[in-house]
Amino acid sequence: MKAWSVAMFFVVSLVFFAVPASAHESIFRVLQVRLNGAISPAQDDLLSDSLRYANDLGYDLVLLVLDTPGGLGDSMRSMVQTMLNAPLPVAVWVGPSGAHAASAGVFLVAASSVAAMAPQTTLGAASPVGLGGGDIPGTMAKKIQQDFTSLVQSVARAHGRNSEWYGRSVTESASISAADALHLKVVEFIAPTVETFLDQLGQHGLSFKGSVRHFSAEIISVKEYDPGFRYRFLSWLLHPQIAYLLLMAGILGLFIELTHPGTFLPGVVGGISLVLALYAMSVLPTNIAGLLLIGFSLVLFLLEIKVVSYGMLTLAGLVSMVIGSLILFRDEYGTIQIPLSSIIWAVLSVVLVFGSVTFLVLRSKRQQGALGETGMVGLTGKVIEWGDGKGKILVRGEIWAVKGVIGAFSPSVGAYVRIESINGLTLKIGPINR
Repeated sequence: MKAWSVAMFFVVSLVFFAVPASAHESIFRVLQVRLNGAISPAQDDLLSDSLRYANDLGYDLVLLVLDTPGGLGDSMRSMVQTMLNAPLPVAVWVGPSGAHAASAGVFLVAASSVAAMAPQTTLGAASPVGLGGGDIPGTMAKKIQQDFTSLVQSVARAHGRNSEWYGRSVTESASISAADALHLKVVEFIAPTVETFLDQLGQHGLSFKGSVRHFSAEIISVKEYDPGFRYRFLSWLLHPQIAYLLLMAGILGLFIELTHPGTFLPGVVGGISLVLALYAMSVLPTNIAGLLLIGFSLVLFLLEIKVVSYGMLTLAGLVSMVIGSLILFRDEYGTIQIPLSSIIWAVLSVVLVFGSVTFLVLRSKRQQGALGETGMVGLTGKVIEWGDGKGKILVRGEIWAVKGVIGAFSPSVGAYVRIESINGLTLKIGPINR
C-alpha cells in the first residue's frame, strides 16, 4: 500500500511539472482603445466609457493606442485626471510607426502607468497654441504655459519619468524620437507592435498601486474596444470648425426660408444644421457673446430687405458676423480659435448667398410693384391651406392669403387655381378652366 501511494505521488508530480507554467497563470486581459485625431470632449467620453467597461468586466489593463496632433485644453486635463484616478492601470503606446503624440498627447503619455513608442514615432511640441496653429499673445500665453508646465512635470515625476524634458516640451516645444525618448527615460519601452510591447511589459513587470505583476506572452488576451457610431459621430461633430460651419449653414438655411416661404428644403436643412451646431456648442467651451453677434448679423441681413439702408445694414451684419466668429470659442486656457482662413471663406460664402437672395427678393418686389393688380390676375397658384372659404396659395414662390372664390368653387389642398382679382394683400380665386 505504501509503495502504491508513493507511485501515485510520483505520477501526479510528474504531470503537474509537465504542464507549462503559463497554464497555472490566470489570463491577463487587455482592453485596447484607439485614440486617433484631435483631443475633444468625444475622446474624453471614450476614455471614461472604456475604463468603466474594462473595470466592470474585470480587465487587467487598458491600453491606449495613441496618434494625435493635440486638442482642447479642457478635454486634455479631464483625461489626465481620469487616468490618474483610474481603478486599473492605463498604458499608452504611441503607434504605429509614423504616428505622433503632440501637444495634448504629451500629457496623456506623461499620465500613463506605463508608456511605449513604436519606432519612427515622435513625442512633444506641447506648447499651447490657438486652434489655427498661431501663438497665443501676451500675458495669457505665459499664464497657460506655466500651468501646463507644472501639470506635465508633476505627472511625469510621479511616474518616474524625465520631468525636465516634459517641461521643455511645453516651454520650448521640444520634440523627441522614440529612440531618444527611451534613452532619456521619457518612456519605458520601444515596441514595433502592441504584442511586442505587452511581451516586454510582462517580462519587466507592471507596477500599479504598490504591487508588481509579471505575466507571459502566452496568457495575454487583447480585445479591441468598439466605441460605436455615437463616438464616431460626436468625434466629427465636436470639432470647433465643424460646429462653426454647421452654425453658418443653419443661419443661411433659415434666411432663405424666411425670405422665400414655402421652399421647405433650406429651412429643414438649416434647422437641422442649427440644432447640431447648438448641441456642439453646449458641449464645447463657447463664448455666448460671439454666438449673439452671429445671430444679430442674421437680423441685420433680414432688415436689409425691409429697410432702405443703401447697404449699411449689410455692412454692419458683415462686421457683426466676423467679430462673433473670432470670439466664438474660448476655453479657460485660451487655446481655441477658429482659423482666420476658415472664417473668411465661411463669411464670404454666407454674404454672397445673402446678397444674391436679397437681390432676387428686391427685384421681385419691384416687378410686383410694376405689374400691380393686372400682373397678378390670371396667374396660377397651388392651394396649400383651405377651410371655411379662405386659405393660402403659393404663387411664384410666395404665399398669398385668399379670401373668396368665384361662384360655388371649393378647392382642395394641392389643387391648382387661377387668380381672379387682388385686393391689397388678399386674393380671390377661381378654377383654372374658367
